Amino acid sequence: MDLLGCVLVHDSPQGTASGTIVETEAYLCMDDPACHAYKGKTMRNRTIFEGPGLAYVYLIYGRYPLINANCEEEGKGSAVLIRALAPLDGSDLMKERRGRPDLCTGPGKLTQALGIDMSHDAHDLTRPPLTIRRGDPPDGEIVATTRIGISRGAELPYRYLVLGDPNVSVRPKIITSRGLARTG
Repeated sequence: MDLLGCVLVHDSPQGTASGTIVETEAYLCMDDPACHAYKGKTMRNRTIFEGPGLAYVYLIYGRYPLINANCEEEGKGSAVLIRALAPLDGSDLMKERRGRPDLCTGPGKLTQALGIDMSHDAHDLTRPPLTIRRGDPPDGEIVATTRIGISRGAELPYRYLVLGDPNVSVRPKIITSRGLARTG
């Protein structure tokens, strides 16, 4: 939830592309059956165990990279999936990369729009070329809802979004908490 309103920026050789984070989903350690850390460390998921502030990038369906921000101390294996962005800088570049008008309304779309790929796995998100920068708290209401697109742990209220933002990937069917605020 604390990432909502922060800005994901990628300074690539083609130019800068960025967006305000408007939707996230948390995956919490080995107690969460949907978390990649649930069954322990493997070659595929080793980055999620490497400590806070790193990008954990993996392929979904063997094709689309998704970006997460590690959020726990080394060895814990927790991350927050960045699900949607409100585009800021570089919208022409994002349109060129996407070839479609819906730029960042889903986790695979935003990585394509920003040019994020597997080479960014384990990148320190406090250092260029790929950074998460502090942003203002979102203007809209922050809500918690159940996660989507997974089969295990979907009932957990770990999806956070800015209610009514047009860039959110899927409108929530169930709102579990309303009026939330960032802590930091």
